[in-house]
Amino acid sequence: MRLIETVPFSTVLEVYRGDHPVDRPHASNTNQDGEDVLRMADQLLGTWHRVLLSREEVLGVVLPWHLSEGGGRVLVPRSGRTVGEAADLVREGGARMAAANPVCSDKLALFREAPLTPVYLSTVPVPHPDYSDLETRTGLIHLDGLHRTVAWALSDRLPEDERTEAFVAGTPDTAPPGAPRTGTV
Repeated sequence: MRLIETVPFSTVLEVYRGDHPVDRPHASNTNQDGEDVLRMADQLLGTWHRVLLSREEVLGVVLPWHLSEGGGRVLVPRSGRTVGEAADLVREGGARMAAANPVCSDKLALFREAPLTPVYLSTVPVPHPDYSDLETRTGLIHLDGLHRTVAWALSDRLPEDERTEAFVAGTPDTAPPGAPRTGTV
């Protein structure tokens, strides 16, 4: 992970709202929910950093509970699952997974080709019911970007080097590769 800069929460919100308008007309627009979770992270941690993540780091981001947009099959259990594990589940589930979770599958299809945008993470789970049973309590925890990161993993859009932009609430571990790391997933 490469730390670019410390940013105020107002910058985080400005970038988020530019990419994720609350009034965007599409099925299951959860952008207001995303903004609410960002606010929880800001209240909990109060510090934000703009960083660049490697493929390995994105695949290791811990996702909270997700029932696939009201679908018939859980994408992420209450205990959590990494982006890489969720992508593997979607691959393995194939057409059955897509049929059981049509809205989620549509979002994954959209983000396989949509422009890359920043993801939003935290160094600890936020006080929200979807995060309460996460087994991982520190590291890179998803706030917004679940469908994007899983879609990027499925379509091989994650570069090996540090190029995926993220905003992280809290102080992320930025130890150089190969150095002992603390607080990572």
